[in-house]
Amino acid sequence: MNRAIVLVSGGMDSLVCAASAAVHCDEINFLHFSYGQRTQEKELACFEALVQHYSPERAKVVDYHWLREIGGSALTDTSHQINTHGVGTEIPNTYVPFRNATLLCAAVAWAEVIDANSIYIGAVEEDSSGYPDCREEFFKDFSAAVASGSKKGSGILIETPVLHLSKAEIVNLGMKLDAPFHLSWSCYADNNEACCVCDSCHLRKQAFAAAGYTDPIKYRLG
Repeated sequence: MNRAIVLVSGGMDSLVCAASAAVHCDEINFLHFSYGQRTQEKELACFEALVQHYSPERAKVVDYHWLREIGGSALTDTSHQINTHGVGTEIPNTYVPFRNATLLCAAVAWAEVIDANSIYIGAVEEDSSGYPDCREEFFKDFSAAVASGSKKGSGILIETPVLHLSKAEIVNLGMKLDAPFHLSWSCYADNNEACCVCDSCHLRKQAFAAAGYTDPIKYRLG
């Protein structure tokens, strides 16, 4: 059996990742992390809605609030303003230190317990200029660590189905997979209406426009 654990943040990329896993796996299990991010409330609501939509075999929410306690990111520290100037070549202040590695560690531990052989994560290399833990090199290195450090050896695979897609291509793939985009959330700043100005909102709006679709979520400024 191809049993997968899917990291589901509630965002657009993880949604399409989950939709892909639902098609290609015999069994899916959803894993969500609450780490004190500004939009934690909305992301959790999206996760719960996606659990209802996809009916995974198991669904768990992990309390990772220590990431908020250590700080270092505008996503968890409201004393810092969130970037609104677009993706550049430097690491933005919304980067959460080594987040993907810590999330994957928890997923690997659960995979050993339920005998899952794959872990799906919706990382996008297009974001790697800002987030070093979204690079293909990182996932190759992490996979090597899993192979040497888990009891299953190389049996647990890290799957990144949207890693090399543009944001517009992710929207197109999601449409083909009938992904419920209305149940996803990308805004870094607001739990009620997408702010329309943060980097994540900008990338999402740009992606839907480039793909030729209307984004179903509500934006504060239209």
